[in-house]
Amino acid sequence: MADLRRCIGSAKFGIEAHEAPVTDFPAQPSQKDGLGRMCKPHWNQYTNALRKAALARKAVEGGEPGDGQATPAPVRAGPAKPGASARKGRATKPEAGSVGDAEAVAADATQGSEA
Repeated sequence: MADLRRCIGSAKFGIEAHEAPVTDFPAQPSQKDGLGRMCKPHWNQYTNALRKAALARKAVEGGEPGDGQATPAPVRAGPAKPGASARKGRATKPEAGSVGDAEAVAADATQGSEA
């Protein structure tokens, strides 16, 4: 006889708790015994119900239901900090006539006078 395990179900989504074969439970490494708390068919039913509930809640709050996917984070247009290079290890070259050129010329002048 196959070992049976209790599927906890979900009262909120109308999934009844029941006994099921251990082979019906997905692996869940974070659990003590390494198995999930719901059988695979009920886990799929539960996650589907959670997704539908989230979409319904979002629609009530005035958001667009979309296709159920999370909105991706906005992509930055430029470097993270002003003056920082877009590539690692490379400094940005200042434009001609900018303050950066004046500082570079002043630095060269002081180094040349020390020699």
